[in-house]
Amino acid sequence: MTAYSNLRRPCCDRRDFLKSAGRGMAALAFFGAAGRSLPAAQNNKTTRRNVVLVLSDDHRYDFMGFMKEAPAFLETPNMDRMAQQGAHLVNAFVSTSLCSPSRASILTGQYMHHHHIVDNQRPAPKGTVFFPQYLQKAGYQTAFVGKWHMGHEHDAPRPGFDHWVSFKGQGTYFDPTLNINNKRRKFQGYTTDVLTEQALAWLKDGRDTKRPFFLYLSFKAVHYPFQPAKRNQGRYGKAKVKRPETMANTERNYQTQPHWVRERRYSIHGVDHMETGQYDNDPVPSFDDLYLQYCETVHGLDENLGRVLTYLDETGLSKSTLVVYMGDNGFALGEHGFYDKRDAFEESIRVPMLAYAPGMIEPGTKVMPMVQNIDIAPTVLAAAGVHQPKAAKMDGRSFLPLLRGESIRWRDHILYEYYWEWNFPATPTVFAIRTERYKYIFYHGMWDHNGFYDLRTDPHERHNLVNVPAYRERIAAMKKQLFDELEAGGGLNIPVRRPWGERLDQRKLKR
Repeated sequence: MTAYSNLRRPCCDRRDFLKSAGRGMAALAFFGAAGRSLPAAQNNKTTRRNVVLVLSDDHRYDFMGFMKEAPAFLETPNMDRMAQQGAHLVNAFVSTSLCSPSRASILTGQYMHHHHIVDNQRPAPKGTVFFPQYLQKAGYQTAFVGKWHMGHEHDAPRPGFDHWVSFKGQGTYFDPTLNINNKRRKFQGYTTDVLTEQALAWLKDGRDTKRPFFLYLSFKAVHYPFQPAKRNQGRYGKAKVKRPETMANTERNYQTQPHWVRERRYSIHGVDHMETGQYDNDPVPSFDDLYLQYCETVHGLDENLGRVLTYLDETGLSKSTLVVYMGDNGFALGEHGFYDKRDAFEESIRVPMLAYAPGMIEPGTKVMPMVQNIDIAPTVLAAAGVHQPKAAKMDGRSFLPLLRGESIRWRDHILYEYYWEWNFPATPTVFAIRTERYKYIFYHGMWDHNGFYDLRTDPHERHNLVNVPAYRERIAAMKKQLFDELEAGGGLNIPVRRPWGERLDQRKLKR
């Protein structure tokens, strides 16, 4: 087993990275202390490797069977196998925990304030370039199958893909209508199964076997409302749900938290909104039902991930293919009284990430440095041996060397941003900076406390230390660093958009 850790040490010459990243001072600030010196891998250099990127929706980082924090009853044998036979990127994060912005960051390698896809309603700005377009120019054949969700009601093929299979908006869990290369067709069955069948059909019969390929399989699962396949409905019906400690509406849980945190529990994304549903005909299910249905939907997702891995192994393609699995966002299941994401708490911003590439990745590898969704694009390009154009202006960096076991300088912190939505007004605009140990969160546009947490002593972020004098200097330094980097990269120009769509602003009364 190979284990990497993110111990601080001085970073060597950063100018090489600045030259390639093209972000000036923002890039200089972004990449800091390196990880522990790692042994360089031997004879594992890869060029023009096939890549399969499997993306799930709202799968939280700790709901995989091999994780000690996972529910004891949750079964994810295929994710477990990826971790055992490949790599588990332990500290994977998104830069914005919202569907469309996160997916745009995956496809562009940029922060939300650079790609400007800030909500789930509007399409990508004209001129947006997605990294599969660079793969096409390099001779790759590319396919997209699944949920796109940038331009809510628009399912037509997007740039960068030779083969296209998608649906409008969030889609449905059963009997989907798919747009296949501009021809719509109704399918019977569970959408996760149907999308996998479409992906496998392309791998088997739809591609040129003499050319390298990139397949992006993007599942709807496990987006709310959670609906498992019929074969899995009730699979965990008798399981006991363990509620998180921070879910309780107690003085201990909210004594030091910002006021908006407690208020959100009464909103559309809060557990008190859910628990009063029986009194006002609210369709939200009970918490236990919600939790168990989430787990059953995750299990069905894992089943289909296994179908893809099995095909690659049985055909021998896995020897020349890098498979990356990740979630587009985290998801709270009761923590702080929430269910949903958007905020900067760990359950919202951390995601599962696994990589599988026999012969390239040593089995049982654990990558400890912090990686983000903005790193996916440069990583895929590196795996394909495709040079990243300067015009791409990516904020992320390839973590392929970490997967190979090579010595590499890496970041010592990550940035997070989320802009307040008119449709879901319970969560404010959020800017955050997180190191290995500390997290500082700035809330914009409201009269409230900011947040500061020691993740080593308080991993559940129950105790907000922002007003503790002993941390004053550290908080000031992290705040300055956060705003220095945002300002240098243009991240302080927050857009105001015309209201669009339904406003889910009903707030339940405190009981």
